[in-house]
Amino acid sequence: MTAAIDVLIPTCERPAALAVTLTALAAQSGPSLRIVVSDQSERSAGSEAPEVLAVLRYLRARGVAVEVRRHLPRRGMAEQRAFLLSLARAPCCLFLDDDVILEPGLVARLHAALTAQACGFVGSAVHGLSYLGQQRPAQEAIEFWEGPVQPEVIRPGSKAWGRHHLHSAANLFHLQSRMTGGADRLYRVAWIGGCVLFDTTKLRACGGFDFWRDLPVDHCGEDVLAQLRVMARYGGCGLLPSGAYHMELPTTVTAREVDAPYVLFQDGAGLPSAAGAGAGGAVDP
Repeated sequence: MTAAIDVLIPTCERPAALAVTLTALAAQSGPSLRIVVSDQSERSAGSEAPEVLAVLRYLRARGVAVEVRRHLPRRGMAEQRAFLLSLARAPCCLFLDDDVILEPGLVARLHAALTAQACGFVGSAVHGLSYLGQQRPAQEAIEFWEGPVQPEVIRPGSKAWGRHHLHSAANLFHLQSRMTGGADRLYRVAWIGGCVLFDTTKLRACGGFDFWRDLPVDHCGEDVLAQLRVMARYGGCGLLPSGAYHMELPTTVTAREVDAPYVLFQDGAGLPSAAGAGAGGAVDP
């Protein structure tokens, strides 16, 4: 039976972090999951480390389908994500970084929001808890969706692009800690890193990550570009409160001179043909 959600995890040289991420997935309830790990570790297969193998056995014993693929040579993160998307079979796919801890129940909450809104994606921004107590009120601005999530065209450097500051450090955690009521709310985003649930068909309709061929191997921002394209055509949003926590490990993407959204989106390239005023979406110039 096809799972409701394929969890797609790219990993490279992070066996301990991967084991923690997988363990948090084992605590999820709700929609059925299938986990696919694409391992690009070159020194040795991180997915074959004892701590990872132990969690994989635990997941399978609980009835969770898990696939681990070795995917080399490395041709950049966009190609890595395109490979993972090519393996997806479920109606929804959760792109989850290998250094993110999820609260129990978060995947179910994301799925409920995506189903209710019928938009392109719903994400849970990651908290950096080492920044607890470092207050940045100027970066805590938030715009809630008061009605259905609608398409938006967000261009790099635009006013709406500044929404990303909310996801820095522990800004979102500080903000949600002050809020009362507890009900899930959706808010406008520029993009979300680390934990994003897509409608698989809609992500593919926007080209997925096939733009990897237009980027050098060393690049960043491929997740941002894919979200911008989906958001322009189908809409996307963030979930509050978030239940995702960043392990704050050093990035494995060290070459950042080529930033995908600036290279392929800024001048309209990569913008889905159905987006813009004709699609009924707001445009932030």
